[in-house]
Amino acid sequence: MSTELVIDSAQNGSRIALVKDKGLVELHSDEDSNQFKVGDMYLGTVRKIVNGLNAAFIDVGYEKDAFLHYQDLGPKVKSLIKYTKQIRNNHQQEPTLKGFNLEPEIEKLGKISQVLSKNNQILVQVVKEPISTKGPRLSCELSLAGRYLVLVPFSNTVNVSKKIRKAEERKRLARLITSIKPDNFGVIIRTVAEGQSVTELDKDLRNLVVSWDEGMVKLMKAKSKDKVIGEMSMASSIVRDLLNESFDAITVEDEVIYDQIRTYIRSIAPEKEKIVKLYNGKAKLFESFGIEKQIKSLFGQSVSLQHGGYLIIEHTEALHVIDVNSGNKSNQESDQETTALKTNLVAVKEIARQLRLRDMGGIIVIDFIDMKKAENKRAIYDAMKNEMKDDRSKNTVLPLTKFGLMQITRQRVRPEVNIVTKETCPSCNGTGKIQASILVADKLERDLEHTAVHQNLSTIKIGLHPYLHAYFTHGMISKRVKWFFKYFKWVTLIKDSSLPVTEYKFLDQSGEEIELEVKDGAE
Repeated sequence: MSTELVIDSAQNGSRIALVKDKGLVELHSDEDSNQFKVGDMYLGTVRKIVNGLNAAFIDVGYEKDAFLHYQDLGPKVKSLIKYTKQIRNNHQQEPTLKGFNLEPEIEKLGKISQVLSKNNQILVQVVKEPISTKGPRLSCELSLAGRYLVLVPFSNTVNVSKKIRKAEERKRLARLITSIKPDNFGVIIRTVAEGQSVTELDKDLRNLVVSWDEGMVKLMKAKSKDKVIGEMSMASSIVRDLLNESFDAITVEDEVIYDQIRTYIRSIAPEKEKIVKLYNGKAKLFESFGIEKQIKSLFGQSVSLQHGGYLIIEHTEALHVIDVNSGNKSNQESDQETTALKTNLVAVKEIARQLRLRDMGGIIVIDFIDMKKAENKRAIYDAMKNEMKDDRSKNTVLPLTKFGLMQITRQRVRPEVNIVTKETCPSCNGTGKIQASILVADKLERDLEHTAVHQNLSTIKIGLHPYLHAYFTHGMISKRVKWFFKYFKWVTLIKDSSLPVTEYKFLDQSGEEIELEVKDGAE
């Protein structure tokens, strides 16, 4: 199975698509405005203690105070508070955990008012990004994730991923990490560490310790609401978590992101550096890879299945509901039970993909086509558990009920990816009445004349719907050729199916939209 990462640049950030065998599996948006990513650490200030919730509200700079529950303080929170005060009061000393005396652990069923009070400053980490009307959710159990290891300050334990099943390998890894880890740091050994050499593990551990030390230097002089340690970009974190032998290519449109990912991969897997490629094509990156079309077809309320079935996906405030329908497949099998089983098995794969693609979290209820045989119900349950193994979010899958319903809980740490696939007419805004569509060509040509003659741009690029692209480029002597003889400038036309048929954009050399300086009286 081939795996590709495709990163498309936009004005306010980037879109990241994970593609397996040419099919879109995950879609993420890495916006520049998103300052509260999972893993970011802030110096927060306690604004309010709510004893009824056994929680505190912390000011970390978001428009709403972040939420910190007692259970998210972690048993070592007193050590964290003591260490934070110590390094902020001793600016001349280099911050280090070596020789630091850890405080006793807090009670599991204690009260938050016994640990924190109003206006306390505390180091916190984002574990859940702002969603809907809620602010970020925080934790004081700090951790830094690397490729093979997770570093846990104020601890001395070494834990091995349960997915590493070989007893000898578990003992080897635990013994190895225990011998090289610094004092007062715990380590969680990730699944991908299985079979790795001491050199690779030691390098990963050292990089994490350096990140912690650099953050603590910032903490010494940090002001309230300052970010102390920032999680890497979404693209780099996906590479960190998923990079393996099946990764064939990472295609990037933006040179800055291209350099960042090459540098990161060079540090963790130099032999993979050559798979990072900078895209220089004329068409937009997602358009060229067929991803834009997949987005339009996969994010609607109705999603088609192979061989004729389809899903209906509904989102409510409390949960997500998915209905499986057989469609025209009902006539292709010998009996109803076989039809139901085969359609449900196809639906399982698409549902698992949809959960990752839309990043749906919370409670998901799936209404499969009714089946009578217990072994068929078990087959659907086993198939779903197998498909959900590759999901990076924590999830729990329950067997089908007697009504044919399956319940899944899936961890949600970011807002759900929700893309509107129904397009509102740009001219009528949904009223049903628009200017004659043929006039858009005349308007484009007037804007082109103004751009080529009055603004005298040397390079002209226009992004437009494929229908308009075909209108201007087809024929023995196309409209575009006539423009060349009229203005003595070649106009580059770029297909963009994300634009409505009556819209177009004039672009500069870097692909940014140009504001047309049209004279008074012109349309």
